[in-house]
Parts: sequence; structure tokens; C-alpha cells
Amino acid sequence: MTEPQQAPSDRAPDRTLPPWFARAVALVAGWIVLLIAAGWAVLRLRSLLLMVVVAFFLSLAMEPAVDSLARRGWRRGAATGLVLGITLLIVLAFLVAAGSLVVGQAQDLVDHAPRYVREAERFVNRDLGIHWNADPLIRKLRHGDGPLPSDEQLVSSAFDAVFVVGRALLEIVTVVIFAFYMTADGPRMRRAICSRLPRRRQEIVLDTWEIAIEKTGGYLYSRGIQAIVSAVVTSLFLFALGVPYALALGLWVGVISQFIPTVGTYIAMILPVLVALKSSPIEALWVLLFLVAYQQFENYVLGPKLARRSMNVHPALAIGTVFAGGLLLGGVGAILALPATAVIQAVISAYTTEREVIQAPLTHDPALDREIEEAREKADAAADDEPRGRAKRRDSQSTRADAPPATR
Repeated sequence: MTEPQQAPSDRAPDRTLPPWFARAVALVAGWIVLLIAAGWAVLRLRSLLLMVVVAFFLSLAMEPAVDSLARRGWRRGAATGLVLGITLLIVLAFLVAAGSLVVGQAQDLVDHAPRYVREAERFVNRDLGIHWNADPLIRKLRHGDGPLPSDEQLVSSAFDAVFVVGRALLEIVTVVIFAFYMTADGPRMRRAICSRLPRRRQEIVLDTWEIAIEKTGGYLYSRGIQAIVSAVVTSLFLFALGVPYALALGLWVGVISQFIPTVGTYIAMILPVLVALKSSPIEALWVLLFLVAYQQFENYVLGPKLARRSMNVHPALAIGTVFAGGLLLGGVGAILALPATAVIQAVISAYTTEREVIQAPLTHDPALDREIEEAREKADAAADDEPRGRAKRRDSQSTRADAPPATR
């Protein structure tokens, strides 16, 4: 009788691939190709995307003023044109004033450079006891050594300058056009976006958009008022003191001190003090004392009156985001970093729950406790008006979105 044959203990492994493996490989390969294509497109369209982002933030800043005019019977196209025109005139005035200041100071430096060098020589030799002969340097400044540029170099430099100016003007016009249509057709654009989303997501999109408008518009409103007051007061003081370029210096102090966070105040002080120092050290001291005193007035009197419209961003976070924006997108990124940070911070606060912090030595500060209590009282007072304001704003935007296009 034959014994049954025993099965082998080790069976041959199954080398066939699972049916989902091919689809997974194809999906991963597709995502890789898509990411590479997206990166290539972003690099090629970087300038256009940056212009769209700038136009979007500009439209957010203009939206409150345009909505206010629209509620008074203005067509959105006309209201947007008026607000945008005033904004461009303010920017142009600052650029002209800053340009005249830079050109005038550069010309003054070139014309009086030998005198400044001679005064520096007297100071070094008399007060520091250093024997320095500045005659060779003064002769070079007066006669100007070095070869003159050739005709080909002049033509090439002129062509490069025209190209740079033309490209900058084209980018500015593109940003203005985008911002105009984003604001004039804002309700229609938001309606088109929400029509593709379920109701819950529509509410999230509209709330987030509303927060962005409030933070960006409120930031420019409060900073703009403080910049105007600072520019006017500083210009009058410098004019009364007899400092040259009083209007240009006042505009410089107003804009730089308000729109560069934390360190802008100290940067803005340097130029007026240096210009006054050329006339007299006493004038420079008076200018410095005035700017410091005005900064205290702004911190304790003017600033708190506009605090409810300002953005509560920690100074360290503000400086970090400005540097990050500058490294990523240059000067435009540095300007947009603070409003973008405030919007993100406000969105996180709106969709997250704030917990009560336990009492501990590391969290205890009497001044901080008072600030938290005051902030809670303001938040409770604003919470009652905010939902009604947003609902009223949405109703008015929905009504205008059903009307014919405002730009026709």
C-alpha cells in the first residue's frame, strides 16, 4: 500500500503584482509630472502671478470705500475709478517728492563735496589728533578724473534705461487694470466662485473674504490717516525751522514711519536729521527731539483712537514676515507681508476656539491681564455688530451682482 505523498513545506512565492500596483505607479507618476509642469508654469508666469496678487490686495483695500460710494447710489465702475485715481495721485505725489529729495540731495552732495571733505579734514585733524591731508581727494572731486564713456556705452545705457522704465510702466498698468476689474466686478466675481460650491463652503469663502477686506482696508485706513497727519505736522515743523525740502521730508517721514513696521519710525528719522545736520547741529537736535516727541503723541494719543481698525500683529512676527516677504517676492512681498499675515491670523482666530490659559508664574503679568480683559470687552462689543454688518453687506453685494455689469 502506497503512502500519501507529503506536500512540500515551502511553497514557491507568488510573484504576480497586485492589481492596484500599476494604478498606484501611474498615479504617482502623473502627480510628479503635474508638479513639474506646475513648477515650470509658475516660474514662467511669476511676474504675472505677482501682479495678480498685488492687484488682489489693492482691490481688498479699495473695497470698503467703493462699497460706501455704491450704497450712496454710485455705479461701482465710477466709484472704483474715483478711489483708484485718488490712490494713484497719492502714490505719484510721494514718488515725485521723494525723487526731488533724492535728486536735490545728490546734486547738493556733488556741488559741495569738496567743502564737506575739507570740514571733515578739520574735524579729524583738530579734534581727533590725526594728521590727514585731504588735498588730493579734493582735487579729484573738483576736476573729476576717469575716462568718459563712449558713444556706444551711452546708447546702450539709454536703451537699458528705456527698457526698464517701459517694463515698469507696463507692470503698473497691468496691476491697475486687474485691480479695477476685481473691485468693480467684485460681487459678480464672488458670486461666480460661490456658484460652484456647496452652501457651507460658500459661507466660509465669504467670511474669509470679508475678513480679508476688513483687515486690509482697516490697515490702510488707519495707517493712511496717521501718515497724512505725520506728514503735515512734520512738514510744518521743518518749514518753520528752515530745513530745506520740508514737504518732501514730511512725506518721507509720514509714509516710511507708517508702512514699514516697527523699525520704520527709526529709519524715517535718519534722513531729516541728516539734512538738518548740514545746516546746523542745533537744528538737527531740534528735529530729532520733535520726531521723538511726535512719536510719543502718536503712540499714546492718535494711535489708540484708530486701534480698532489696526491689525494686532506682534512686532517680532511683523518683522519676520516682512523679511520673509522681501526674500520671497522682493519689495512687493515686504509691503504685502503684513496685511497677508493679519488676514491669516484673523482667519485662524475666526475658525479656532480660544482656550482659557491656566494661571502659572510663566504666564502671569498684571499689565498683560489688563490688556486681555480690555480686548475681551472690545471683542464682545464688536461681536454683536459684526454678524449684522456682514449680512447687510452680503445682501447689498448680492443685489448689485444681479444688476447689469457696472463697467458697461
